[in-house]
Amino acid sequence: MIKSKENTIVIKIGTTMITKDNGNINIDIIKKIVQQVAKIIENKSRVLIVSSGAVGAGRAIVKLKNEKDEVVRRQAFSAVGQIELMRIYKETFKQHNLNIAQVLCTREDFRTRNHYVNMKNCFSSLLDNNIIPIVNENDTIAVSELMFTDNDELAGLVAGIVNADILMILSNVEGVMDLESNRLIKVIEKNDKTWKHFVVPSKSTFGRGGMITKCSVAEKLADIGITTHIVDGEKENILVDVMCGKNVGTTFLAGKKISSVKKWLATSNGSSKGVIYINECIEKKVCSENKTCSLLPIGVVKIEGNFKKNDILTIKNENGEYLGVGKAEYGDDIAERYVGKKGKRAIVHYDYLYLSNNKTNI
Repeated sequence: MIKSKENTIVIKIGTTMITKDNGNINIDIIKKIVQQVAKIIENKSRVLIVSSGAVGAGRAIVKLKNEKDEVVRRQAFSAVGQIELMRIYKETFKQHNLNIAQVLCTREDFRTRNHYVNMKNCFSSLLDNNIIPIVNENDTIAVSELMFTDNDELAGLVAGIVNADILMILSNVEGVMDLESNRLIKVIEKNDKTWKHFVVPSKSTFGRGGMITKCSVAEKLADIGITTHIVDGEKENILVDVMCGKNVGTTFLAGKKISSVKKWLATSNGSSKGVIYINECIEKKVCSENKTCSLLPIGVVKIEGNFKKNDILTIKNENGEYLGVGKAEYGDDIAERYVGKKGKRAIVHYDYLYLSNNKTNI
């Protein structure tokens, strides 16, 4: 039985989950997923869906003449396929007396705090009115620099925005496998990096993602307090099993929750306008779990990039290892003059500083 608790749940449905080999939408799979979502909603939870499939559906519907540019091809296929994908979702959810909304995003929508808050307000309004957001990348207008790695990354961003309790990533495999013993790794504790020894790069026929991206997203979300489950979406009642607390798939256990602002920073990958390099002394201070410390110019050894006040900055140590991100208190012109100097105001205030446990920033 599903435990009656008002959770906010993000469910990511990959291309391979809902498309057949020829790209056609697998309506039977969607019906099974929708039926489970309806049960979860009956038990007080709020659900958002991040769904791939538009590009694959478009490929199955139309053939493009003499178009070699891959980004343009994706744009055209998505424009055609998104209509079909949403039609199927709308008709399937209607059978359970549930309404949906289409939300299309590009990376640009997450780059500034104002955009982030606008997205948050949009999702909150839909959920408060019992409307299920169906989220997808806006492939129709996205170009290479604005594209997400894949929809796993988008699902992580959405989970951060809505302060989700749970992210479920539906895959076509059981979870993260230990390739040496051929066994399923059921639980991955926060800060446990052993999964990296077992996961190999792979991508689906129509999608862009693979297990490395899924695990990287799960690891990042665990760091900001969101539990992530990677499960076989084709298994009968898999979503309900997760909500009943059954030990299925691979679960990345969450750490403690962090503030909304730090969630935005933590999920702002690819939005950085500059890099700050800090010395070992200030690294120890800011990375200490027992201290709240802003990033002062006296500890900065070098800066790179052109940035303005409120831009996102990547923070690295002197060895070039990734430490985290922060919001600039002033532009690079002032920062350059302040490097290494005493008595200058913080370049990143503690309230707008997020430090990661993952120095490789996958």
